[in-house]
Amino acid sequence: MNAFADKHPLRSGIPCVKHNCVQCCLETSMPLTTRDITRIMKLGYERTDFTIPSNGGGWRLKNVSGRCVFLSERGCRIYQYRPEGCRLYPLIYDEGVHRAVIDHLCPYGCEFKAGKAEIKKLMNLLERLATGAR
Repeated sequence: MNAFADKHPLRSGIPCVKHNCVQCCLETSMPLTTRDITRIMKLGYERTDFTIPSNGGGWRLKNVSGRCVFLSERGCRIYQYRPEGCRLYPLIYDEGVHRAVIDHLCPYGCEFKAGKAEIKKLMNLLERLATGAR
């Protein structure tokens, strides 16, 4: 039996929708790439509407009352255009074990599958964020 048979691709968001879960949208510190910012600004938002400076340089998503600025009662207002990090979540890089893992804080992480392509995308994203080539 295939271990991935019952699991969903990261970008699908199926477990999130199925369980009406927005846990990752609470107190988010999601870093943003230049591409993310440009894509969202094309929707009519100003950068100051949705970003704040990140401690390590660059930008991250803004929270309002502990919730991502784009989180509404019906979910993410920019779901199709959400940041790359949001598209890959709950796949994260665990510095303790030096590899990509499904975030243990995601209540439905066990319902997602991440293959080599997603891991490569995550590593590429982290490299771009680290080097400032956002």
